[in-house]
Amino acid sequence: MRKLLFFSRVAFICNICFLLTWLMRYLPPMQQGHIASTVVILGIGLSVILNVIINFFIIVSLLQRKPVREHIPVWLIIANVLFMIAQLILLIK
Repeated sequence: MRKLLFFSRVAFICNICFLLTWLMRYLPPMQQGHIASTVVILGIGLSVILNVIINFFIIVSLLQRKPVREHIPVWLIIANVLFMIAQLILLIK
């Protein structure tokens, strides 16, 4: 469960990068650099894949009646699920 907690936190950070990447479309252009490219790669590429995998493992753990809430905060689970829904809506369009 400690690995799941770690990867849930990493997925949350990637989801924040996804939000920043989405906001970059509507804000004035930033200077192209290492930070902007890292945010885009984490936001578009890694966040979707990692978020789907993490949510899949959380659902499997809940179906097996493992105590997920004792190891992973509920707000983190809800945030990752909400970000996954937003990612699916925005990326499928």
